[in-house]
Amino acid sequence: MNILSIQSWVAYGHVGNASAVFPLQRLGAEVWAIHTVQFSNHTGYGAWRGQVFPESLIRDCVQGIEERGVLGACDAVLTGYVGDAGTGAAILDTVARVKAANPAALWCCDPVIGDVGRGVFVRPGIPEFFRDRALALADIATPNQFELEWLTGRPIATLAEAKAAVAALQQGGPRCVLVTSLRTAETPAAALDLLAAEGGETWRVRTPLLGFAGNGAGDAIAALFLFHRRQSGSARAALERAAAAIHGLLRRTVEAGTRELQLVAAQEEFVAPSQVFGAEPC
Repeated sequence: MNILSIQSWVAYGHVGNASAVFPLQRLGAEVWAIHTVQFSNHTGYGAWRGQVFPESLIRDCVQGIEERGVLGACDAVLTGYVGDAGTGAAILDTVARVKAANPAALWCCDPVIGDVGRGVFVRPGIPEFFRDRALALADIATPNQFELEWLTGRPIATLAEAKAAVAALQQGGPRCVLVTSLRTAETPAAALDLLAAEGGETWRVRTPLLGFAGNGAGDAIAALFLFHRRQSGSARAALERAAAAIHGLLRRTVEAGTRELQLVAAQEEFVAPSQVFGAEPC
């Protein structure tokens, strides 16, 4: 499986491509990574150094790949943190080029906008890019609860409201939706839910709440979900496999007492999770 991943990169720690590429490689995928930014560390630290790359760099890299004659072998495009609203046009053009070369290719759009407690943390224009342009063309979307609320304008306090918001998002484009970090009135205090929906069906996986306080888990699970959805053709199977892998990764990270994902130490969790979780229809 060949996946073109357009996301941020950090030298220290694991977010964006630095969180997504290695799990995909460990599962056997070839990853063509293009970085939208190069930062010293993720912005959750409150201070960082580096640069947001111009739209022209993304276009040049994609053109170079296209000139190798391999876009037709690209099975999926994964996008996340874009850094600047101008990058959005380059992403849309890239997806169009890939799908022209391989109509069966999937686009998984992780609409990185913000999170509960932090609010919107991306530059102006980026949330609107996802809402008004990107998601209408995406095959898969992987918002967290805050992002799903922002994108649909619907508050989510119950499972029924979460399902209604997912259905509203699907009407605008992506046929397959994964909701991460979901907490509703039905979620026990010591648990966390993930929700996946496709083809008129919805499934929920509930995992123990581990109290991970770092960043990058959303980028990792978007990559894992895309891989398993592309490989199995089933949103339910992708949900179960991605949830098991990310739970194992987060458990190992919490046990290590660090805020940075322990991708290397926990790498076996990607291929043979130590704990599995069944998805229940909801």
